[in-house]
Amino acid sequence: MIGLRHFTAEDAQTVRRQLYPDMTIDAIERMIADWNAGAFDGRRFEMFAVTEDGRIAGSASLAGRSESVASLGIGIFPEERGKGIASGAMPLLFQKAREWGCRAVLDQVRTDNAASIRLHEAYGFETDGYAYRNKRDHAVLLYLKLL
Repeated sequence: MIGLRHFTAEDAQTVRRQLYPDMTIDAIERMIADWNAGAFDGRRFEMFAVTEDGRIAGSASLAGRSESVASLGIGIFPEERGKGIASGAMPLLFQKAREWGCRAVLDQVRTDNAASIRLHEAYGFETDGYAYRNKRDHAVLLYLKLL
């Protein structure tokens, strides 16, 4: 069963191993506390552990962009990909966004990430097809979905 939950300090080793190998455990525990504060850069924010049968299989986030729009992001750990975990987590993220009062969600998807493009299109996201450069200088497509 796929689920979302907030990260805890007990997850610091997994976060380090999977996402931030160069960070100390203390720094990761502080980051997790920041994630759980509910805001980042003055905007509403939540970071979730994506779980499958209770074990962490990836991470997902929601960030407020306006009163009615949130951006979402989802990343499944490499060894967990191809199992339908992102597909199972996406409706849970939509529900969280609705609970925030959002009417739309958006996401940046790298143009070279065919699996993520398929996932977003399967869930009815739309794109104008124009490739933008994000702040990490990756070519991305912006995908939007009305909730």
